[in-house]
Amino acid sequence: MSRTRAQSSRVVVIGAGIVGCSLADELTARGWAEVTVLEQGPLPAPGGSTSHAPGLVFQTAPSRTMTGFAAYTVRKFGSLEADGLPCFHPVGGLEIATTEARWADLHRKAGLAASWGVRGELLTPHQCKQLWPMLDETRLHGGFHTPDDGLARAVPACRAQIARAERRGARFLERHTVTGIEREGGRVTGVVTDRGTFPADHVVSAAGFWGPVIGAMAGVDVPLLPLAHQYARTAPLPELAGLDGSRGEAGRPILRFQDRDLYFREHADPAGGRIGIGSYAHRPMPVDPFTVPAFDDAPVMPSSLPFTPQDFAPSWQDSVGLLPALGASRIEEGFNGVFSFTPDGMPVLGESRRLRGFWLAEAVWVTHSAGVAKAVAEWMTDGRPAVDIHECDLSRFEDAQRSPAYIADRGARNFIEVYDVIHPLQPMDRPRPLRTSPFYPRQQELGAYFLEGGGWERPHWYEANAPLAAAVELPERDAWSARYWSPIAAAEARATREGVALYDMTPLRRLEVTGPGALDFLQHMTTNNLRKKPGAVTYTLLLDGTGGIRSDLTVARLAPDRFQIGANSPADLDWLLRHAPSGVHLRDITSGTCCIGVWGPLARDLVQPLTRDDFSHQGFGYFRAKETYLGHVPVTALRLSYVGELGWELYTTADLGLRLWDTLWEAGREHGAIAAGRSAFNSLRLEKGYRAWGTDMTDEHHPYEAGVGFAVRRDKDFVGREALEALAPPSRRLTPLLLDDPAAVVLGKEPVHVAGTPAGYVTSAAYGYTLGRCIAYAWLPPLATGTRVDIEYFGEKIPATVADEPLFDPKMTHILR
Repeated sequence: MSRTRAQSSRVVVIGAGIVGCSLADELTARGWAEVTVLEQGPLPAPGGSTSHAPGLVFQTAPSRTMTGFAAYTVRKFGSLEADGLPCFHPVGGLEIATTEARWADLHRKAGLAASWGVRGELLTPHQCKQLWPMLDETRLHGGFHTPDDGLARAVPACRAQIARAERRGARFLERHTVTGIEREGGRVTGVVTDRGTFPADHVVSAAGFWGPVIGAMAGVDVPLLPLAHQYARTAPLPELAGLDGSRGEAGRPILRFQDRDLYFREHADPAGGRIGIGSYAHRPMPVDPFTVPAFDDAPVMPSSLPFTPQDFAPSWQDSVGLLPALGASRIEEGFNGVFSFTPDGMPVLGESRRLRGFWLAEAVWVTHSAGVAKAVAEWMTDGRPAVDIHECDLSRFEDAQRSPAYIADRGARNFIEVYDVIHPLQPMDRPRPLRTSPFYPRQQELGAYFLEGGGWERPHWYEANAPLAAAVELPERDAWSARYWSPIAAAEARATREGVALYDMTPLRRLEVTGPGALDFLQHMTTNNLRKKPGAVTYTLLLDGTGGIRSDLTVARLAPDRFQIGANSPADLDWLLRHAPSGVHLRDITSGTCCIGVWGPLARDLVQPLTRDDFSHQGFGYFRAKETYLGHVPVTALRLSYVGELGWELYTTADLGLRLWDTLWEAGREHGAIAAGRSAFNSLRLEKGYRAWGTDMTDEHHPYEAGVGFAVRRDKDFVGREALEALAPPSRRLTPLLLDDPAAVVLGKEPVHVAGTPAGYVTSAAYGYTLGRCIAYAWLPPLATGTRVDIEYFGEKIPATVADEPLFDPKMTHILR
């Protein structure tokens, strides 16, 4: 969209909570003056989640994106004032550990903080007590202090941003209840309220837990679940007698007691300071957003439900145990405050493809509000956010993850796990199994250990291969890296390198693109040359207009006007559909098909006797495709290898999947074929240096710094080409590291220190069983091969060395057999 058109765009924002107010401020700061914010309640405290939010801002999260959102919120609110007081109090944050597991997790969190650039320090119990004198330090193992975290004053921050946005031309209208969304020709045209209709080129739903209600009016599902969360305040405490508001709302850091799902903050009060206590320890309390009353019909405000003392009673006892002085006090007031959870705990952001111009900025907490608003404003005005938001993109969910039952199950579980120590591979228990490949019964018979992703059950190793593991010598792992891992993975990796293994690749997303304009469309949308004869397979990239990597694809040209694409997420289909011209047809064929990867030096010996077609290297070259039969099963065979060995991806329809498995399994008996899981798969792909989009690279990275510039053909026109032409030399690179100690393991997201200073972070990591070392890829400044670095793992500095890639089989002799 041009800047001229942008300045004339009419925007209606639904909801004047912290997100809506922040978004109006960000949009008007970028020149979009025709912004109207509609609010059903009174301003500036209309009764949504913002009106009762305790305002905690802890920046550090496993997600780099969410940490960045929180950091921007701190910076922005720290620059705002209302009534002469700042809108953010940098009192700091203190997370304490009363168990060994939590103390270890705080070391891991300190590493995340270093990776993402947040100041933090691990403290002794005595140092924790110095910050919070009420603590019983005898219960503590230690704490993690983040001095730049603090308390956001959400309602004053709304007022400050309303004032700024109004000065630039925005208007805020209270007591306007939205009753409908007008649309024409697949685009939004206006918002209907009980006090009139407001024409619009863009409508943004920032309605908080009412998001599903607004979405239903627009025909757009909003996958979030409102849940109530308990918050209580004590009577005035003598220990806080000096807290009269002269220092703002609090003086001591926000205290998190995550071992009991609790947090504490101070409140100023004319009668003396009080302690506010928030609890996630109680049962989930889901709320139907369609039944929440309007402001005037609610006893207090719509987001504040009556306090249930019986649910809070255990938390009060835990609070007194940690802060003994509370034993002389009592809970004087409390409420159950409503806010939003999604199936994966992340916000829901972006423009709907089904209703163009209708945007979501939902499931956003105060912690991340200003950062989210900035990203959405950039998206609307510039065409994309300046940061990677794929974890928050509204198109990320599979259809199977959008059912009300799934949203309810996962939303409630995310509430329960807010403060839990979560392993990066840890799946949720419900609802499972949800999506299974046709091979699932055979996998169960082989003792598959399943983890879950995208709703799919994914075997990570097979207990049937345990006897093979007896011959593999491996260093002992620490408890954290040994979770969701088995030495069987090493045996499966070895069997793939030395024999042949079957891998279930069904969860790999498959798209079909057909029509007379399919080739020209894909040529324009992707970076590599697809103008090849049918039977060609090409690795290529989807870029955005800035040259950022939206995704990487494997494209097989099966006929002049028919292509099969191996993609990464539902967002890939969404992106292509947004740009597809008339006459080009796209559909997701994943659910109706399945895939087995057959890889290893004996792969040809297994597959060739099953078909009359020539599967020799001369007859079926690398990056080629054939439609053929294996036994009785029609298959699309792609000669590809994500593990660095000879082999094929074999696709068929779901109804024939079990027959394909059985055919390959029976033929593989004489060759010692095994089934292998994703744990071995990840190790093998890192040995070859193959990137995983969304982990190793995102749209924040361009192809040359990410090491995939070989997939770019600059002699053709494609989306992002002009941006690539203007790039400066890379100031960072995706860098392969080998850990020096054969017994050391890291898992990802750890900080990497160069010359003693944090200089980057690990993306993917896995033990390379062929190499006998752990491999870690990391974003770092350009470093020469052989440079020594340190990876911080649970507080320990682990030496590593910059390596050349690929680490395994650089001459491709294993693949090109």
